[in-house]
Amino acid sequence: MTPVRAIGASGATRGRRSSRPSGDDREAAILATAERLLEQQGFSQISIDDLARGAGISRPTFYFYFPSKNAVLLTLLDRVVDEANAATGDLVEHVAEDPLARWRAVIRRFYETFRSHRGVALACAEVKGTNTEVRELWASVMEEWVRRTEDAIRAERDRGAAPGGLPARDLATALVSMNERMIYATLANDGPAVAESDLVDVLLDIWLTSIYRTTAPYPD
Repeated sequence: MTPVRAIGASGATRGRRSSRPSGDDREAAILATAERLLEQQGFSQISIDDLARGAGISRPTFYFYFPSKNAVLLTLLDRVVDEANAATGDLVEHVAEDPLARWRAVIRRFYETFRSHRGVALACAEVKGTNTEVRELWASVMEEWVRRTEDAIRAERDRGAAPGGLPARDLATALVSMNERMIYATLANDGPAVAESDLVDVLLDIWLTSIYRTTAPYPD
């Protein structure tokens, strides 16, 4: 999930020759085609010809922008991660201001970002076991979220809001990994899975119970 990628660092130019101007219309068309097709079918079913045709370019022209369809997927994943990071902002670093509201917002915004790019999320899960670059990029993303969560847990313990217990690193790893699996199961309908309408509340309750030994009030 290769060095750990700094959270919020843009990877939008992955796989594109640096001599091309950013925001090139044809590159954008390739990416838009890929995301549209991923909402309809699995990544393995999509070909270079499909991407080129959907973008209105030839197959040789496609290779001017991306060396492979894997590079297209990596660029899409980079962008979704950047969007999730922008959506959550510094909520984790300021969780002490309102723990319940802040943790809920972090979980909800992260989930909603990946839900809005369901095809990309499912494609990455599909290829992660066999694609080293996707696996390392995702591992770096997970590592960054574990680190931020660990720091927040330590801070909450230091200020007396949360009791001691499991090592903060271990607890953070378990919570972040749980979110990853449960969000995937819900998006993919890969049972057993929690209903989309309940997922954020279920995750939040487990986080609060694990960190503070308390539960979240459920909305009416």
